[in-house]
Amino acid sequence: MEVFTQIVGYVACVCMVFGYLPQAIVTIRTRDTEGIALSTFCMMGLGSIFFIVQGALTGNVPLVITNLITALCSLIIFVIKVHNDAKKRQGDK
Repeated sequence: MEVFTQIVGYVACVCMVFGYLPQAIVTIRTRDTEGIALSTFCMMGLGSIFFIVQGALTGNVPLVITNLITALCSLIIFVIKVHNDAKKRQGDK
């Protein structure tokens, strides 16, 4: 049963990363963050950080790997979004 649990964890890891990575790639390439809610990526990033901690405390490697990648993607999107919003506010003045 433990092997099955590990397999399920790694499959979940692959699904999460390949579900999240395309948004990060598109955002990095286009720098378009118009339709992205800043609060969403803040909360998703924080959620990933807490899952990293939980995974480290429980020894759940797939949980740590998945959330390291998603936290990094959230951080990148967050930084681009903040930068774009700041430029937009400066242009409005």
